[in-house]
Amino acid sequence: MTPSTLIELHAPAGDPLVLRQVYGCFPSGVTALCAEIDGAEVGMAASSFTSVSVSPPLVSVCVQDTSTTWPKLRGGARIGVSVLAAGHDAACRSLSAKNGDRFAGVDRETTDTGAVLVRDAAAWMECSIESELPAGDHTIVLLRIHRMRANAAETPLVFHGSTFRSLA
Repeated sequence: MTPSTLIELHAPAGDPLVLRQVYGCFPSGVTALCAEIDGAEVGMAASSFTSVSVSPPLVSVCVQDTSTTWPKLRGGARIGVSVLAAGHDAACRSLSAKNGDRFAGVDRETTDTGAVLVRDAAAWMECSIESELPAGDHTIVLLRIHRMRANAAETPLVFHGSTFRSLA
């Protein structure tokens, strides 16, 4: 197929909202990263999550450098990663809140190593930090999976176009 017109591209140096709109064209899953640190639960939501390696078992997440939660969360011996399921919209919003109790209304449990996992998720991983790499205004965090479980009965929550969606 021969295109009749060229696709006009623009440099990303302009409005950051336009760049976010472009990023939002790629649907992603949504994860909760949570741990118990010094007796208190710490958690955040992240959509910039991906599998990295089977051997060793690694996943990655990108964390904004201005995050006030990540410096606390990274102190945990184990971090629970829950792949949020359809219906976890409210839990995701709660874990993303800037103020208040992030765990309000979030049904969860804590493992014997301090990883906090969201109940009824599509998958769970108990991880430790393998390494961190600066990347622009974010940090790429490699996490090593120590224990995991898939919940095939649940479909994942999808974030696309700045809204939550379910798979059809």
